[in-house]
Amino acid sequence: MSTGLEKRPAGTPVPHHTRRAGKKPKTVREEVGFFSTLAHISLAVWALVVIAPLLWTVLAAFKSNTEIFIGSPFALPESFGFDAFRRAWTDANIGRYFLNSVLVVSLSTAGTMLFGSMAAYVLARYRFFGNRFIYYMFVSGLAFPVFLALVPLFLIVRNIGQSIPFLGLNTYGGLIMVYIAYSLPFTVFFLTAFFKTLPTSVAEAAMIDGASHTRTFFSVMLPMAKPGLVSITIFNIIGQWNQYILPVTLMQGDGGDSKYLLTQGIARISVAAGYEADWAALFAALTLSILPMIIVYAFFQRQIQAGLTAGAVK
Repeated sequence: MSTGLEKRPAGTPVPHHTRRAGKKPKTVREEVGFFSTLAHISLAVWALVVIAPLLWTVLAAFKSNTEIFIGSPFALPESFGFDAFRRAWTDANIGRYFLNSVLVVSLSTAGTMLFGSMAAYVLARYRFFGNRFIYYMFVSGLAFPVFLALVPLFLIVRNIGQSIPFLGLNTYGGLIMVYIAYSLPFTVFFLTAFFKTLPTSVAEAAMIDGASHTRTFFSVMLPMAKPGLVSITIFNIIGQWNQYILPVTLMQGDGGDSKYLLTQGIARISVAAGYEADWAALFAALTLSILPMIIVYAFFQRQIQAGLTAGAVK
């Protein structure tokens, strides 16, 4: 009886099953290590693609036009002066646009989190007729491109302004109202899933102690949802801070240029830079608009990760 282990003449090919038996299979650790290395390389390349333009923008804010267009792209500027930032802040009115954006984004984010958290809590914790329909109506807003609604939105805000002037066109109130409506679908979608992960026993204990539904929500459940609230707040701030098409649509008319937001101001200075040849001021304005969001995201990075992780599993 042949076992496949007998001595074979020189030049005789080794059977297929014998070759496979001598091959050492890869372990799970080796496979995981390979994919981990590949993931790290991909992340390093992606980080370079993202960081390089930001770094170039910051360096260009300290350069002259000659250094920007003729010198080495990533070379350090000859001198680190803040004159371009001064020109952008005062001469180009970026300071006023910056404060306008801070005002609008602060109030709209606060309104979004207030209304969004209350709607999400009710949809997540209470069962009533039409619950799922209302939830899916909110979720459907995520799939609706905002630019398709610009004309109806313009007409609605204009009509509202005829009855309530401070909520009409070319007003901060009207823009804040639209920002809240624009941000509610994602906020409700995210927080509904998060509120479902919170323990029901805590709310029941508060109700037994005599707390009303409102008191239970604001004093018990809302503090427990802090990681999720912080995460979605940061996302709303970044999304509303970078919004451009809505302010352009709604902030127009007499005196509208004084109420421009930062994105509109940068678009305006980018046009002027081509005529005035003040590219350093343009890059200084871009740096002023980018840095606040980077600082906010870096400062709340742990809270964002905790909120996303806590809301992912029950």
